[in-house]
Order: sequence, then structure tokens, then C-alpha cells
Amino acid sequence: MKINDFIDFIQKCPTAYHAAKELVDRLQKAGFILLDEKQQWSLEKGKSYLVVRDSLVFAFRIPQKKISSLILLASHVDSPSLKLKPHPIDTQHEILRFNTEIYGSPLLHTWLDRDLAIAGKITFLDEKNTLKSELIHLKNKPITIPNIAIHLERSIGEKGLHIHKQDHLKALFSLNTKQKDLESLLKQECSFKTLLGFDLFLTSLENPSLLGFNQEFLAAPRLDNLTSVYAACHAMQTAKAHPETIQAAVFWDHEEIGSITQVGADSSFLNQILKRMTLSLKIDEETLYQIKSRSLCLSGDLAHGFHPNFPEKYDSQNAPYLGKGIVLKFNANQKYATSGEGAAKIVLLCQNNEIPLQKFASRSDMLPGSTVGSIMAAQTEIATIDLGISGLAMHSIREMICPQDELSLCKLFKIAIEQYEP
Repeated sequence: MKINDFIDFIQKCPTAYHAAKELVDRLQKAGFILLDEKQQWSLEKGKSYLVVRDSLVFAFRIPQKKISSLILLASHVDSPSLKLKPHPIDTQHEILRFNTEIYGSPLLHTWLDRDLAIAGKITFLDEKNTLKSELIHLKNKPITIPNIAIHLERSIGEKGLHIHKQDHLKALFSLNTKQKDLESLLKQECSFKTLLGFDLFLTSLENPSLLGFNQEFLAAPRLDNLTSVYAACHAMQTAKAHPETIQAAVFWDHEEIGSITQVGADSSFLNQILKRMTLSLKIDEETLYQIKSRSLCLSGDLAHGFHPNFPEKYDSQNAPYLGKGIVLKFNANQKYATSGEGAAKIVLLCQNNEIPLQKFASRSDMLPGSTVGSIMAAQTEIATIDLGISGLAMHSIREMICPQDELSLCKLFKIAIEQYEP
């Protein structure tokens, strides 16, 4: 695996919908068969399958022999962003603007003075009055949210800018006040009869960049959490089949807004899928519980790496550093699902395969970010370990990692699903 392929992956995934499509494209090329949730399944041993529910993707490979366990890689395809409202165009003040709302918890100031594009999914009637959905990415229609001049806000230098979520995050797109409806703008990019609905986000137009004198940093949008998404996809594409263990990867959406949706980790999706798999393979419920008790989930998500300009924000003995490999995440209040016994399995795996590893816990007076790990552990009752790699500027429009850490995560995920032992 080369880092350039990861960069290509990032550029093809401006939104969760695009990420889901890219995952399906890559996995189908690797031989995964697409299943329909609406149809009865007839699964066969030794084959690989895909289930897609809108922006949620689940991939699994059934072993040739009797199934003893499941090894699951988990990640999420969404990132903090700004989303267009249902009536998005603001026509006040002689400048047309897109009215946005907050998705997740983005660092709002990083969205100012950037070249932005609209991307996401639209649903419409075509010329034959057929209901269809299509992904769009309006890269040739750049827009922006300009900052305010320092002369009008003299305290910015000392206090920073207070960004009002309703008033200050409207993206300018035209001085032509006749362009007052989104439908006519979208028709310039996509042929349809009537626009019926949309889920559209603002995205960065800036390409990923390798930074540093030795190109030891990678700056790009949505590294939280495309780092783990790509590593899990790469593992499923390239790993050798396990003789007795189901190899699987789940790519959730809506982690950044709490996961309580039909495509989020707090849904019953995974339990339903496991039940349908066992029904198709003629495995009874008792055996399913035995399989789950021998199973393991590796939940991958970006960790907020040590920032040398803000050392007081970290526990110096437990901080995660860029360039030092995999981060095992610990939290006494189970923000992360990692236990000492679970961590030991990853420690051994990394030691045996020369993969750099570090352990992370936040300051005792600060709460860390959450992941899907604890949610999945509670929903599925499968032992779960939270891990990832370190990143700077988390939730910024442009985050930063060490490329070598991403290569380490790809290696770990691949080895983990190839060599898993219950």
C-alpha cells in the first residue's frame, strides 16, 4: 500500500455518501457481492459480501470451514461539517448566500476564507417521472465564507472571533440576485425534471498536501475518520481469508452527531445482519451466541495527538504522538471500550509484527472524544478495543497526520483479520 492511494481515496470522498460509494466500488472490484436487504439471502462459504444502507456499508467474508468467531473492523464515514438548510438561499443585502447549519462539532473559524464546494446527495424526478438519487460534487462552482475586517472587530487579535452559528456561516455564491433557487443551480450540473430533496454539505476544495522538510506530515480534510475507513477497506481488499473466522468491516455514518440513527452505531443494524447471516448459513441461535463470545471488534478512530504549542492540554505520560504508530485508547469512564485484557492482544500483535504502538489516556480533568466502540460493545456484546492514529487540528476543515502512522494502521488491520485467534 502506498500513501498516494490513500490521498486518492480522500479526494474521492468529500462527504459520507461519496465515501460509501468509493467503498462499494473498491470492494466490488475485490470480489465482494452486493446483497439487497429487501431480498432473502443465500450465502455461501468462502465468498465475500456487501450490504449497503444509504451511507452505511458492511462488508464480510465467510470462511470455508465451520465458523468459530468474528473479527470486526469498525469506523465511521462522516466528519464535522456545515450542511445546507432545506430552504438554503438567503437573498438579503444584494449578495446571495447559502444558509447553513452545523453538522457535528466543527472548528468553525477554520471554515472562513476557504475555497468551498457543495457536495452530497440529491433526490429528484427524472424526465420519465422516475424517482432517483444521485451524488454531486460542485467543484467548478466554488463558494466562500469571508472573515470580517479587523477594523470592524478590533478585539479579534486578543480574543479571537466569536462566530454566531446562525448569522456568520452563510456562504457567498453570487451577486446575480436572479439566481434565487437551488434547483436551477443544480440543473447546471445534473439533468433532472424536479428536485424533491437533498442532503448537501459544504466541503473543502483544497487538495491534500504532504508537508514538512521530509514530507513527514499529511494535511487533508476529513482525516477524522477517513484514516480508519481507508485502513479497514484496504484490509478487507487485501487480506487472506481466515479458515474459521468471519472477517468483517462496518463503516457507520452519523458518529459525529451521536450515532442514534438508522445508519448509526446505536442502531440494531449489526445485530440484524449477524442474525440474517446465521439464518442463511443454517446456524442456530445458541451457536450465534457462542460465536459472539469468541469474537473481537477493533474500533478505529482518529486520536487527538500531542500538540507542542499546547502541552498543558495533555497528560505528558499518556499523550499520543504523531509518528509513533498505533494509538490504543483508554478511559476509566468507558468513553473508549478498551480493557487491559483486550489491549494485551493488540500489544502482542504489534510486537510480533514490528508495528509501533503507544497508549493514550487524556488528562483526568478533561473528557476525551467519544467513538463508536462503547456503543457497539453494548449493542452487540462483542469485546471491543478502541484504537487509531494521532492527528492534529481534529475537527478542523483541514487536519494533519503522519503518513507513516496510516501505513502502520493498514498493516495492523490486515494482520488482525488474517491472524485472529479467539
